[in-house]
Amino acid sequence: MSGDFAPTNLTNHFLIAMPGLQDEVFSRSVVFICEHSEHGALGLVINKPSDMDMQGLFEKVDLPLRREDLTRTPVFQGGPVQTERGFVLHEHSFPGAEKLKDSIYASSLAIPGGLEMTTSKDVLEALSSGAGPRRVLVSLGYSAWGEGQLESELSDNSWLTVAASTSIIFDTPVAQRYDKALGLLGFESWMLSPGAGRA
Repeated sequence: MSGDFAPTNLTNHFLIAMPGLQDEVFSRSVVFICEHSEHGALGLVINKPSDMDMQGLFEKVDLPLRREDLTRTPVFQGGPVQTERGFVLHEHSFPGAEKLKDSIYASSLAIPGGLEMTTSKDVLEALSSGAGPRRVLVSLGYSAWGEGQLESELSDNSWLTVAASTSIIFDTPVAQRYDKALGLLGFESWMLSPGAGRA
């Protein structure tokens, strides 16, 4: 079991881009980390909406959307990998699902802290019928780091990290998510120098 420990496990944490991170995809981004191990990390950007809303996405996949609460919700740009593929971040499908490591959906990753990330179409079909998880964030694409890559970026002061907050993911207006995530650390964006950590 020696491979089971990672010096830092950022699953169910936010990565908050430092002002000096000028990458087109990740500048001023908040990334929710769905999985982190010694083999790498996978996450979804939660504050970069695409130009498509949920109604448009469902039309694209030939499904009706019978959830009035979701029709105008933006679809997010989750990251630069597999940008044609949908990733649905949502609350656990039923109480106790996290303990069972089980889901009612065909392809789901249970994330400690109460969320799941589903890539199978059945979750969209559930939403289409008017059911499905109450709170969802849908992204096209995801963010990924290979073995040691995220740790290297952290040591370069590219990111701040903090335990994730579901209220920021689901309840906070998109334009406020970066500042609210910083607020979890007691920071405001003006306090961070773009050159922080550089000699």
